[in-house]
Amino acid sequence: MSDTLSTFEFFQKFPNEETARQFFEARRWNDEPVCGHCGSVSVAECKDHKPMPYRCKDCRKHFSVRTGTVLAESRLPLLKWLLAIYMLTSARKGIPSTQMARELGVTQKTAWFLAQRIRETWMSGKGNGDMGDHTQVDETYVGGKEKNKHADKKLRAGRGAVGKTAVVGIRDQHGEVRAMPVECTDGTTLVGFIKDNAPEGATVVTDEFKSYRSLPKHGFDHKTVRHSAGEYVRNMAHTNGIESFWSLLKRGYIGVYHYMSTDHLHRYVNEFSFRHNTAKAGTMNFINMTIDRMDAKRLTYRELING
Repeated sequence: MSDTLSTFEFFQKFPNEETARQFFEARRWNDEPVCGHCGSVSVAECKDHKPMPYRCKDCRKHFSVRTGTVLAESRLPLLKWLLAIYMLTSARKGIPSTQMARELGVTQKTAWFLAQRIRETWMSGKGNGDMGDHTQVDETYVGGKEKNKHADKKLRAGRGAVGKTAVVGIRDQHGEVRAMPVECTDGTTLVGFIKDNAPEGATVVTDEFKSYRSLPKHGFDHKTVRHSAGEYVRNMAHTNGIESFWSLLKRGYIGVYHYMSTDHLHRYVNEFSFRHNTAKAGTMNFINMTIDRMDAKRLTYRELING
């Protein structure tokens, strides 16, 4: 079977809820149930799997493969969770909750909440620390144009990036991308982001934005590409890699999601970077990596809508 799983192959692999449950259990427990409450492996399987499939002999609580994960308290079948993860990895530019709702047979609200919980698991996949000795850094702005907003939504504060949220990103020489929304693009914020991700002494290529000028003082070899002068490559130094990632993010924003709330923008940005960084992993590996990150994750609807 190829690394990319077709929809037909997906349903061959997971024809029913039981196969989905067995798959989750094998991935999370390696087929040896572990209590999601106390971590004990002294468990008993319940007859008819009611009220839950397993009961811990130590803490005496019932549990399932959902317990202690982002799946907890979810009434959706595990097969629908798997299908949702599959759809999110298959759609390079993302998938709107309206389409996910139609394909899963749930409400748009349920599909949106489901997708946000999956994105929440990917947040634990964010890297930190050393990205190597050669990186590209750039910032962009995400949000709707002022002229397209309803009258009561317009800020009337100028042109350009008004009303948009800044996102800063870094890309290493192997193609890994890390990105996050920031409240401002001053030197303290942008240089701080670089210091969190690149080692001292690394070559950092940026455009001529003034906030990057202090990089040499912080021990970085700073190379600048002057976009304002029509320069995009200088002695093999460029920011084309991170800019191509921005293009993908913007196409997802404009063509798929249409709107990304400021409160949830960090999840959407991380979704695109996580999918970008795992593009060559293959469908099943992507699903496995997602399940691996579900442990000890919890996101309630109340927490979600309150930002």
